[in-house]
Amino acid sequence: MISAGDFRNGITFKYEGNIFQIVEFQHVKPGKGSAFVRVKMKNLKSGSTTEKTFNPSEKVEKAHIERYEMQYLYSDGDMFHFMNTETYEQIALEEGQLGDTLKFVKENDNVKVLSCEGEILGTEPPQFVELEITETEPNFKGDTSSGGTKTATVETGAVIKVPMFIELGEKVKIDTKTGDYLGRV
Repeated sequence: MISAGDFRNGITFKYEGNIFQIVEFQHVKPGKGSAFVRVKMKNLKSGSTTEKTFNPSEKVEKAHIERYEMQYLYSDGDMFHFMNTETYEQIALEEGQLGDTLKFVKENDNVKVLSCEGEILGTEPPQFVELEITETEPNFKGDTSSGGTKTATVETGAVIKVPMFIELGEKVKIDTKTGDYLGRV
């Protein structure tokens, strides 16, 4: 058990039959009344984010999340297939279990599969990926000095914002958490 007064970012816990991960927390001590903990938490089963206020002495059960390194093999419609890189065991996950976590992951890339008590909760892509630009607007002379951005589609089909000087066929580095362009490769 863990008390709400000990909450920190990244802690996972069970609450109301679901498993949550703390995204943000704030200990508040108002001038009048008792202190409380305001938490922004992500439901690891559904992927939704909610906010809740806890009494600092309130206790919740800590959830132990296991992360397995797995290779994304392929997709056949709404099923996505993964292989454990150590045991070569294969699993298939539904699109609903993954959300948009695979939008920057291409076939044969490694991801972390999250599970709790044998139940698979989803996947975690690598923090940074290098992908090729497959579709973007052409450059025009003078565009590079304005510092503006344009939309571009990468090889996985995801759409990102890139600087005006990026051209078709270039490889770029992307932060998978935010979807931000980080630079050329």
